[in-house]
Amino acid sequence: MSIKFIISSVLALTFGCLALAYEPKPLQDFCVADPNSSVNVNGVACKNPMQVQAQDFFFSGLHLRGNTSNPLGSRVTPVFATQLPGLNTLGISMVRIDYAPWGLNPPHTHPRATEILTVLEGSLQVGFVTSNPDNRLVTKVLQKGDVFVFPVGLVHFQRNVGNGYAVVIAALSSQSPGAITIANSVFGANPPIPRDILAKAFQVDTSVVDQLQEKF
Repeated sequence: MSIKFIISSVLALTFGCLALAYEPKPLQDFCVADPNSSVNVNGVACKNPMQVQAQDFFFSGLHLRGNTSNPLGSRVTPVFATQLPGLNTLGISMVRIDYAPWGLNPPHTHPRATEILTVLEGSLQVGFVTSNPDNRLVTKVLQKGDVFVFPVGLVHFQRNVGNGYAVVIAALSSQSPGAITIANSVFGANPPIPRDILAKAFQVDTSVVDQLQEKF
C-alpha cells in the first residue's frame, strides 16, 4: 500500500468526520419547516415548496424589549426554525437578549452551535470557560458595538454591569443550537440526580444539595 494512498485515505476520513460534525448543507433552495407534518426527521420536515410564501422567511418582534421581571433579570427572545420556518436546514439562528440592571444570563452551553454576540445597548461582562483540565475563565467587559464569540459547547455567561438596561443580538451556527443551563441541569434534573452524587461532586454536605435542589 503506497504512502500516497494512506495519506489520501486519512485526509478523506478526517474531512469526512469534520463534515459530519456540523449540520449538512441543504440540497435544495430551501426547506421551509412544516410544523403540521407527522414525519420524524433530524430537523423539521419540508413544506411543499409550491405553498411557500414570503411570510415563511419573515419574523417581526426583535425591536420589542423582553420582559426581564424574573429572578435572573434577563430574557431571551429566540428566532429559531420554530419562529421562522424558512431557517429550516440553513444552519443558522439568532436571539435577542434583554438584561435588567445587573441582570444575568447564567452559565450555560449550546451543544450544537457557536455563538457570536454584539452589544446594542449597555455594558456587559461576558465570559466562557475552557474545557478540562485547564478550566480557564476567558472574560471581558463589552460596550455598545462590541462583538464577542463563544466557541461551540463551552460554558458561557453574560451579566449586565451597567445601571441601565442592556440589549444584545446574537447569531448561532445552528437552526437548533440547544441550551443547557448548568444550574437547572445539575440541580433541577427530572428525576433528580442522587444527592450523594452531587454532594461528592461538589464536595459539600448533602443538606446543601437538598437546599439547591429545592430551588430548582
